[in-house]
Amino acid sequence: MTLRTAGRLVWFAWEVGVISLNYFLTAARAPKERQRLERAAWLSRSSRRHLKIFGYSAGVSGDIPKRGLLFTNHLSYLDVLSISSVTPAVFVSKAEVRRWPLFGWFAAISGTVFVERARRLQVGEVNREIEAALAAGALVVIFPEGTSTNGESILPFRTSLLEPATRGNHEIHVGWIHYALEAGDGDAANEICYWGDHTFLPHALNVFGKKSIRGTLRFAKFQRTTDDRKVLAGQLHAAVEELKRSAVVAGSIPTSSQAR
Repeated sequence: MTLRTAGRLVWFAWEVGVISLNYFLTAARAPKERQRLERAAWLSRSSRRHLKIFGYSAGVSGDIPKRGLLFTNHLSYLDVLSISSVTPAVFVSKAEVRRWPLFGWFAAISGTVFVERARRLQVGEVNREIEAALAAGALVVIFPEGTSTNGESILPFRTSLLEPATRGNHEIHVGWIHYALEAGDGDAANEICYWGDHTFLPHALNVFGKKSIRGTLRFAKFQRTTDDRKVLAGQLHAAVEELKRSAVVAGSIPTSSQAR
């Protein structure tokens, strides 16, 4: 373990204590009708504090969503912190995250909607939770690829959680996320992105040791033109691909193999 990693772990432990106290003094005391919004606001504050530990900075462009639905690509557990640091949100996540050390507890108390992907009958219940969060005025973030990747390509979007997007007049947004490391400090696609055979603790310890992390977040409004979930999935996917393409054209990310 490097001195940088050890120092950041101590800093992280301190921040855990600070944000835990802040939670019980704020979000935990909020009236029931405000719980979702207050938890999202708490996560936003906490994310900004924790990202400083990693030397994180970000370039953000586009219309930052405040409410409605946000569909974006998925690279890492850092996506939650990156997005939340920019705008308070409720996240939809795979159920196994709840079992991660510490992070699972924070995910639960921040109001995350957990999905058991093996239980198809649970989809209706999850969609009802999403609708409730939307009705409360929250921004709900969905990672429709269904898993995280190294960012080389954007996987086809799953349709199971698109039901809330086909009903009502919810605002819909798309997003695209990218990470980069300093030259000589490793490969973000394999060391920041959490995918494949990575396991959480070894991966997280490696992230703590990086000099700094640069994030790129691009957002855009999306106009729904169909109630067909399969067609909608394709349209949303194309919109996220366009955000990625425009980032390369604008020079927001490298055009080499690091432009994942």
